[in-house]
Amino acid sequence: MDMIVADSLVKTFPTPDGSVKTAVDHLSFKVAEGTIYGLLGPNGAGKTTTLRMLSGLMAPTAGSAVLAGHDVAEDPSAVKRVLGFLTANTGLYQRLTAKEVLVYFAQLHGMEAAEAAARAEHLIDWLGIGSFCRIRCGAMSTGQKQRVNIARALIADPPILIMDEPTLGLDVLSNRIILEFIRRERDEGKTIILSTHYLDEAETLCDFIGLMHDGRLVAEGDLPTLRNASGEERLSNIFLKTIHAETSDEVWSR
Repeated sequence: MDMIVADSLVKTFPTPDGSVKTAVDHLSFKVAEGTIYGLLGPNGAGKTTTLRMLSGLMAPTAGSAVLAGHDVAEDPSAVKRVLGFLTANTGLYQRLTAKEVLVYFAQLHGMEAAEAAARAEHLIDWLGIGSFCRIRCGAMSTGQKQRVNIARALIADPPILIMDEPTLGLDVLSNRIILEFIRRERDEGKTIILSTHYLDEAETLCDFIGLMHDGRLVAEGDLPTLRNASGEERLSNIFLKTIHAETSDEVWSR
């Protein structure tokens, strides 16, 4: 079953000189239930714009997106109920503690107070947040905040997760915790879109990969398929060969 369907998504933006910039150019792909789809590409390829359109945070200029059978434009409330969205810079309420944030978001999803508190405690224990769950978010480290953000994205146990650079700027320990979480969620049947510049993570995590450049999907498939088609082993070299680039500095920025 396809849990995510992007059909000819287009997003254009006006520029100061009066022209139009196309950030996403007739992008189509599908993500099957219980798989991790890596949407990869250099800065400016259109990845984040695509993820925002899929989540309903940004309206497409043309095309459509369907998540778990719900059209993002026609039924945004239903999409929000099946989706957890996580980025490296998702904001937290700085004056609230981790537990207060989680209980608050649980109640926003319609949980009664007791159910919200129990769900928050479960995630606090599962993600190892207990030692800092009563610290205000404004005083937490980057890695601690990201674990709280993961718990926030999972508070309603959504079947779909969209993750935009979830490990950006994290230390080794926090990075490992988040990668283990992603694998565990996939193994439990979650459908995940992952965007990351850390290609070694993508090689080990993703079941399928879509390579974007200039707003278009230039290659797609599992890693063996991409390797066979390009004759290259490393994902960065696969991408470079696909777009006929001479040096990594021309297209790939970390």
